[in-house]
Amino acid sequence: MTEQQDNPEQAAMRGLLRAVSRTRGHDVAPEWQQATLSVPRHRFLPGLIWLIDGDGYRSCDRGFDPLGWADAAYTDEAVVTQVNDGIEPEDPDDVWPSCSASAPSIVFKMLEAMELSPGMRVLEIGAGTGYTAALLAHRLGDANVTTIEVDPGLADRARATLKANGYAPTVVCGDGRLGWGPEAPYDRVVATCAVRRIPAAWIRQVRPGSGVLAPWDNPWICGGLLDLTVGNDGAAVGRYEPDSAFMLMRTQRQALSVYRDVVKDDHHPDESTTAFDPWSVADSPFETQFALGHRLGDLWYAWHHDPDVDGVETRLWVATTDATSWAAVDWDGTKDAERYTVWQHGPRRVWNEVEAAYQWWLDNGRPGPTRLGLTITPGGDHRAWLDDPANSWPLR
Repeated sequence: MTEQQDNPEQAAMRGLLRAVSRTRGHDVAPEWQQATLSVPRHRFLPGLIWLIDGDGYRSCDRGFDPLGWADAAYTDEAVVTQVNDGIEPEDPDDVWPSCSASAPSIVFKMLEAMELSPGMRVLEIGAGTGYTAALLAHRLGDANVTTIEVDPGLADRARATLKANGYAPTVVCGDGRLGWGPEAPYDRVVATCAVRRIPAAWIRQVRPGSGVLAPWDNPWICGGLLDLTVGNDGAAVGRYEPDSAFMLMRTQRQALSVYRDVVKDDHHPDESTTAFDPWSVADSPFETQFALGHRLGDLWYAWHHDPDVDGVETRLWVATTDATSWAAVDWDGTKDAERYTVWQHGPRRVWNEVEAAYQWWLDNGRPGPTRLGLTITPGGDHRAWLDDPANSWPLR
């Protein structure tokens, strides 16, 4: 059938496949093309979605803006399908995404990375809209797909939408950290939410020689895709791919604020200076920041422009995720500044750690995500590494 003979729905899906192919740099594999044409994306989106609008989000209601809604459904972009964990925000400006339909190019990147074949069994962590579960069920059969969703409303909607479209994978409402033992073992576990630690259950529930695929988030920057293989000894080893930013798993969320959680009135920080430009680490390309986050482990940062501090135009905060140590690096507005004031508090000198991590990055040829990896030992310890698992260190 030519595209001219396609109905509007088929034409929209073929257009989406072309967009995905352009993003991925190659055609979508035939088996996933067939699945896409059989699983219309728009049928899995709720009538109310949210689209990026400047620094925030605006709602798009299918009933009021059917063309805008349909355009979002068949654009190679993520679509926010729930905000604020499903609770109506008191302030319309206080909207944050809590569930989304991932950009199709990312969906197919992950489907391709799993290297699935008929008969394989898959556990998906994060059912969301049910769209990815439908693609998996089309490829593998309902009986071979289990998807788990922590949000009861989302789980019920995914189950109903899948059924309405002719699919019946196992849909579980529960904590994705625990996986789903009754259907184990699996040939693949795939997460559609980001994690900072790989839950032990995921590793236990895949067959040896099989894999866990999960978007990775570290406190410094998110965006990696971790592809692990589980060995006979129960250890899991794998590398990262870039550009796969997902919402953090709800049970691993940590919302820290500098002034609420970290800096206290009774803190008396030590003062020093540095010649190290703070923008080198906290306003650098993704590849640089990902490597630094991989090395630093439990450090995060926040910019404060125009703070109410005499002689300070911009301040960079760096802190530990346990909120026990922090540093502030101040720029006084001088063009081509040679020195920056540094304030540090707590048992760790975190700015010194940042400088050391940047030097490590330079000394090792400026590695990007594909040179970095992670090992989870049988005991659950996470060890980060560069180039080879033998060159590892404990991940904080």
